[in-house]
Amino acid sequence: MTSTICRKLVNSKRRIERRLDKTKLGKCDKPMFTARNIHYEIGERSRGLAHGGIGALHTLARQIGLIDALDERLHLLKIHLPFHESDHVLNFAYNALCEGTCRQDIELRRNDEVFLDALGARRIPDPTTAGDFCRRFTAADVGTLLDIFDDTRLTVWSLQPATFFEQATIDMDGTLVETTGECKQGMDIAYDGTWGYHPLVLSLANTQEVLSVVNRSGNRPSHEGAAEQVDRALATCFRGGSRRVLLRGDTDFSQTEHLDRWNADSRVRFLFGYDALPNLVSRAECLPERAWQPLQRPARYTVKTAPRHKPERVKEQIVVARAFENKRLQSEEVAEFNYRPTACAETYRMVVVRKNISVAKGEQPLFDDIVYFFYLTNDWTSEPEELVFTANDRCQQENLLAQLKNGMRALTAPVDNLVSNWAHMVMTALAWNLKAWWALLLPGAPGRWLDKHRAEKRWVLSIEFKTFVNAFVHLPCQLVRTGRQLVYRLLAWNPYQPIFFRLVSALRC
Repeated sequence: MTSTICRKLVNSKRRIERRLDKTKLGKCDKPMFTARNIHYEIGERSRGLAHGGIGALHTLARQIGLIDALDERLHLLKIHLPFHESDHVLNFAYNALCEGTCRQDIELRRNDEVFLDALGARRIPDPTTAGDFCRRFTAADVGTLLDIFDDTRLTVWSLQPATFFEQATIDMDGTLVETTGECKQGMDIAYDGTWGYHPLVLSLANTQEVLSVVNRSGNRPSHEGAAEQVDRALATCFRGGSRRVLLRGDTDFSQTEHLDRWNADSRVRFLFGYDALPNLVSRAECLPERAWQPLQRPARYTVKTAPRHKPERVKEQIVVARAFENKRLQSEEVAEFNYRPTACAETYRMVVVRKNISVAKGEQPLFDDIVYFFYLTNDWTSEPEELVFTANDRCQQENLLAQLKNGMRALTAPVDNLVSNWAHMVMTALAWNLKAWWALLLPGAPGRWLDKHRAEKRWVLSIEFKTFVNAFVHLPCQLVRTGRQLVYRLLAWNPYQPIFFRLVSALRC
């Protein structure tokens, strides 16, 4: 970052802090919104762009080799006139990054002359052409696209510190994608009556990257095809340099017929939820009381100032007043025993959590209910409590699925068959991976700024997609062409621009 940019950022921050200073309230006795006599005009020479951060993301995609790899390895078009495969794939991702929520929003970008100039494009595919491109995919072509993304992420991983490779954690889950269409090939009715598809999503918990998306019919079980994708993700992580890999999933992903094979690799650990089968519940009930230890969960957050008074629990007041059935957790204990699933030749460690739940109706207590939760693992060294907390951390993937559904609208079904919708999901989810790669490539200055820069990297990895777009993409700017340069001149300041310029400077170098 140049000294000129640093000075301008500091001055912008100083001006906004001066305006927001609560100790200087002079001339604040009137309403704040005082603008009058507003007029609109169309600029002739000055040209502006609302999503100025798209240029930095395009530079990132080019620098990590994604654009060249798409054109070299993905062959779907017989004639590249006027578009290449990379143009189509990036068109989906950039539409999501520019706050597009459906294919029709591509038309807004397509008719924005400044947006086209900002990316050096004469034109981009229209929504209909984008849909036709999805229909060109076969299952093998989608596999090729996923392989390209994997090779690209290895380039990004290779620039990470040694601690990054200690352990990779792979989460897996299925989610329902509802559609109101009636003619979409491959759709079916799910267990809850939803019509649509049931994609499988594998993600890397360390960085929240989407490792794999597999579209399936709506009536397929969650674990179907998961083992094949797990093997693929394991190969990617080991190629990238990970020394250990932890596999996590809920009760639908225990996949006992594959556990012995994964356990044979000393680098692989797994931790899966397990159904509370009658034989397991019986064994848990037969454990001596001394085998159970209290499960003390850590605080959700650290109080930085003084503890605040908790507000009244309005929901519970309504439940009690209307005499609804009310369940409250009283205590939790944890124990363990050895267990060999029917499909396995090896014996594994079964960790069990016993929850004591009081059941009441209104003010009248009814009874205490004991519920058991089981976790199967080949980790023989960690404490039982640690394994339970690690398994519970998998819930973070639910937030990722929500982002894929509602943030960039990747998990939707806008095309007419199962494979084309699969291709749409993979290409649009690239927007989320670009966010993760953006964070991973943030440079950290040694010395006194190291901790601050590491915290900023963790923050960018963890933020929601909308927050990322507002902080780093939705940047109003003026587009200026000078000599051989295309200059994005930012027209407004936000608190995240120092992070933005740190990455831009690193990409230029």
